[in-house]
Amino acid sequence: MIVSAVLTATPLDFDQTAYLAALDRAHARSYHSYFNQYVLTDDEAGFIAVDEGDYGALAPRLYDRIVETVPSKLCDED
Repeated sequence: MIVSAVLTATPLDFDQTAYLAALDRAHARSYHSYFNQYVLTDDEAGFIAVDEGDYGALAPRLYDRIVETVPSKLCDED
């Protein structure tokens, strides 16, 4: 398994379970989406997965909350 820089450079109170759950969800969704998946920090859940296609282009105010980006696996340019 490739260890993310997020896991190696985080404080001890880092919620690894929430992070890995959001990352797994982002990877699972990437196979069925034409849009990038983002793992964002969240005050309530710790981390959430967001599909860029759900909201149009990701709002600039959310850029600082991105900890991982999972590229989409679908392509409509074939």
